[in-house]
Amino acid sequence: MVPDVHDMGTRTIGLLFYLYGPGRAEEHIDPHLVAAWDDLAPDPGRHPDATHSDLQRLLDQPVEALPKAARPSKHVWHLSVRAAPEDPILSDEQWAAIAHRMVAATGIAPAADTAGCRWAAVRHADDHIHIIATIVREDGRQARLRQDGSRAQAEARQIEIDYGLRRLRTGDGTAAQRPTSAERHKAERQGRERTAREELRETVRRAVAGSQNEGEFFERLASAGLLVHKRVAPSGDLLGYKVALPDDRNKDGEPVFFPGARLAPDLSLPRIRERWTTTVSPGHDGDGVSADAPQRSVPGPASARRAATTAAWQAVLVFDGGDDGVISAHIAAAGEVLDALAKTSAAHTRTQLGAAAVAFERASRSHVRAARGHDRTLRQAARDLVHGGPALGRGEDGASTAMLIDMAFFLVTAAAAWHGRKEHAQQAAAALQAAEHLRVAYQAAAGHPMAVLHQRGRLLPPALQRRHAAVLREAVPELAEQVLAEAGWPALASTLADAEAAGHDPAELLVQATGRRELDTASSVSDVLVWRLRRLAGLPADASATPLPGNSTAQPSRSHTNGPASTRQDDRNRVRGH
Repeated sequence: MVPDVHDMGTRTIGLLFYLYGPGRAEEHIDPHLVAAWDDLAPDPGRHPDATHSDLQRLLDQPVEALPKAARPSKHVWHLSVRAAPEDPILSDEQWAAIAHRMVAATGIAPAADTAGCRWAAVRHADDHIHIIATIVREDGRQARLRQDGSRAQAEARQIEIDYGLRRLRTGDGTAAQRPTSAERHKAERQGRERTAREELRETVRRAVAGSQNEGEFFERLASAGLLVHKRVAPSGDLLGYKVALPDDRNKDGEPVFFPGARLAPDLSLPRIRERWTTTVSPGHDGDGVSADAPQRSVPGPASARRAATTAAWQAVLVFDGGDDGVISAHIAAAGEVLDALAKTSAAHTRTQLGAAAVAFERASRSHVRAARGHDRTLRQAARDLVHGGPALGRGEDGASTAMLIDMAFFLVTAAAAWHGRKEHAQQAAAALQAAEHLRVAYQAAAGHPMAVLHQRGRLLPPALQRRHAAVLREAVPELAEQVLAEAGWPALASTLADAEAAGHDPAELLVQATGRRELDTASSVSDVLVWRLRRLAGLPADASATPLPGNSTAQPSRSHTNGPASTRQDDRNRVRGH
């Protein structure tokens, strides 16, 4: 059950006309009163002689009784209470009881308080009611409505238990502001799938992803087609910003601007600046970068994906026992990587990756303050993904995308587990939702490259297949029989053979790939090990151009290995000393 306290209003009659009217899209059906402060209150929906003005005058009487100078400028309180889609349809009597509980919990009409505010609950749909109240009590004092939204949420959680409704998770105040009903209706009228607020939030988040300074951030906003207005102090210092969609206008034809903080708490300019200004000492946690470091060359899409995979792997290590602030920073930076990956993905993975990024956005914010600077490697990976450009859905681009999605799944799952331990219910649920989208995206991305590896594994000489099965049993006996029974074992056998032909110890690689890394959430352990081994050994993600080990063509071609020789050697050094 979702209660939503709306902005205070000035005209009781205006809200009543809306509640009893047809709605913006003729969606209001049979509007009528289900409860009120007085059982004899007139109902314009059911009583033929009652009018909107009759109900308005009665609601406003305590306000009108005050001297004009003492009347609050905004006196109309409005709460909507909506059931979940899967909940049963509640009766008018049940909604009336819920309304009484809500006005008592929020301070509008506390239980047993005969001098509370006047209110009325209107139902014009099966799944929700609206409660309108005037905030001046019968005794002339104003209602104490401090934290009325939080109290409504707490009461909703208890109502869900009492009525056997879907149990929603309690928020912690870090969620982005939801679109208002007016924004949703406006989007429907304009034929938009999302509200302007939601579209702007996603666009700004993608502009932030991997950006290194204000100039780059605002340049990305402009390149995305947004209208940008900067708030500048008399001194010339930049204080803030707001953005608008060019075609989102108010009734006067002016653009509707949203400040960054109204899109999401971490999109205000001060919070964004934290990502640019906070640094750690070079070499600390492997993430420090000196201010005068030389400019890095822009990698191609496949190289950027391999680097991001390594950065994600290093971030997973942090969850093994890192400081909460450092973990929080890595979770936020992981959101930037997902935003950048969605922005540069091929068409067949774009929808699911975009959905994963949107879902994980909620998981990237909590009350644990991020220790910025430690997340520099992940943020650089996001930047490289953006500047590397769109990836093709085939060849090394497509295969390295599958590799990155696979590792991102484990990073997101680790984030979900951490949030769960911290009792961050909404964040944990959002991370798990993102993981499911990544699982689907992986299946789309990995189909062709895994089929190539699977076919190569089937073509390995039987003696070589048996030898690598023995290596598997010796290196990871606790996983061996499960992996050998999976459909993906031939692909792993092919990868073990490629790694050995490239001069690596397959057993050592297996130990490195499985050590201290949970694999319980993997749909296919063999798939996970394929990508981890190919990354650790510096093997090309796309094996289609690599000669098959054990045949007369002997050694695999090095010309298709992704990245320069020094990068491959660095990978091998990490295998030996990781």
